[in-house]
Amino acid sequence: MPASPIRKLVPYAEAAKKRGIKVYHLNIGQPDIETPEACLNAVRHSDFKVLEYSHSAGNESYRKKLTEYYSKNNIHVNADQIIITTGGSEAILFGFMACLDPGDEVIIPQPFYANYNGFATAAGVSVKPISSSIETGFALPPIKDFELAISEKTKAIVICNPNNPTGYLYSAEEMQVLKQLILKHDLFLFADEAYREFCYDGEFTSAMHLEGVEDHVVLMDTISKRYSACGGRIGAFVTKNKDLLDAAMKFAQARLSPPSFAQILGEAAVDLPDDYFNKTKAQYRERRDLIVSRLNAMPGVFCPNPGGAFYAMAKLPIDDSDKFCQWLLESFSYKGQTVMLAPATGFYSTVGLGKNEVRLAYVINTDAINAAMDCLEKALEEYPGKIIT
Repeated sequence: MPASPIRKLVPYAEAAKKRGIKVYHLNIGQPDIETPEACLNAVRHSDFKVLEYSHSAGNESYRKKLTEYYSKNNIHVNADQIIITTGGSEAILFGFMACLDPGDEVIIPQPFYANYNGFATAAGVSVKPISSSIETGFALPPIKDFELAISEKTKAIVICNPNNPTGYLYSAEEMQVLKQLILKHDLFLFADEAYREFCYDGEFTSAMHLEGVEDHVVLMDTISKRYSACGGRIGAFVTKNKDLLDAAMKFAQARLSPPSFAQILGEAAVDLPDDYFNKTKAQYRERRDLIVSRLNAMPGVFCPNPGGAFYAMAKLPIDDSDKFCQWLLESFSYKGQTVMLAPATGFYSTVGLGKNEVRLAYVINTDAINAAMDCLEKALEEYPGKIIT
């Protein structure tokens, strides 16, 4: 199993804190926005005598409630087309295990969410990466790159929209390109849509909006980022493909059931006011604009403007992002503070890529972002491995 680029530096951060250094965490997508009180109260005031298993597909009441949420997003499914999972992570793993055999291949534009590598390893599946570029803002690679990567072993394409780690928002036109690819080659399209609420520039197009590919599309979803409920570990595996649902249910039954309390929380979340996301989205937009402007004002730094999610990828004038991110925690501080970043190498499947890139999660408030950027700017002046351009 590959190490998580998001978490592998945690011991160095813990050691820095023990030395009295304040660490600004831009390494992980853990929002500081409070979980909605109505959702927490639903859990606090739940009344039952036995904390029993739910149905392996999740509570029927929650699945029915989720269809209301999806309908508001122009995604029309019924409760029997949803399997509640232990986080979005389990939905991804169910997809890999149910759709691909050991030795099969899945194509993913890189950089991509690092844990796809881990899930592929667990399923015995090979990841075939095709590269997007920071110079184009990580737009969908050309269709010829997909065609070159597709072989007789290829069974699926994975897309994360809006994207983690790049924040790129795939357009309706790009989603149509993917539709033609999966039809031509009879592939599954795994759509990780954990950040659909957070789109800042342009309209969101779900894979479930594509017509004529219902048996090919698998939606992998989660409440973690949407409602700032990462610890709840509740996601969803959604598809209109009946045979695939039957296969995925075998894996769902094998792990018995998803978490009970968080299903109660998720069910309550569907009843939040329709304008609930307006304030949250506005906060993330403000944070995005601040962090991108601060980064691009630093000598030798380039950061494209992300269209969604709450991540930014930046190219830094450094020799090695892994060394730099560790150095920030081990050897650097500014006014008793430092910043924790995620080295981009872990978001690429191709060895050698991402050596001068980092991912930043703008999940802390603007004052903290400014302080973190002050640290980063000072660090780039002092770093021994700085590249002079």
